[in-house]
Amino acid sequence: MSRIGKKNIVIPAGAKVSINGDVIKVEGPKGSLVQPLSKELKAVVSGSEMKITRNGEDKKTIMLHGLTRSLIANMVKGVTEGFQKSLEIVGVGYRAEIQGSVLNLSLGYSHPIKYTLPKGITAAVDKQTSIILKGMDKQLLGQTAAEIRAFRLPDPYKGKGIKYTEEVVRRKAGKAGKATGGGKAA
Repeated sequence: MSRIGKKNIVIPAGAKVSINGDVIKVEGPKGSLVQPLSKELKAVVSGSEMKITRNGEDKKTIMLHGLTRSLIANMVKGVTEGFQKSLEIVGVGYRAEIQGSVLNLSLGYSHPIKYTLPKGITAAVDKQTSIILKGMDKQLLGQTAAEIRAFRLPDPYKGKGIKYTEEVVRRKAGKAGKATGGGKAA
């Protein structure tokens, strides 16, 4: 039995969950999200709690049970509180600025990078080296943060690049220096 799937989902006062056939819709102060429900699973709302149950005991259904419960719990949290990811830019001359829904990044390339934020994601830039992304869809927020980070991955030698604020970049030692003797003479 899935330990996560067995847990009930607490629905806070500001959220409203509706089940229409095999589609679950969660509405709240920040917006609404929709999640399809697998045919092997059943959702029941009773008062301010929601429970996901499964019909079968095959491996696929057991795996979907915990996953579906986590996705719906994240939807409920997203429409009431929202999610946030922080990115940090490290490097001389590296900076970011926001213009409407476009994030302008200067990352040491010959051209600036213009990244259009997806609908539902907002960004704030603090001190030109810190990007704070906010949104109600956890998956979309994580994907957006990963795409921005991929423009300049953290370098293990100098530590330059875009990293998550909580990420620890393991640093490598550089070359030890010029070896004596073994090279060709000019």
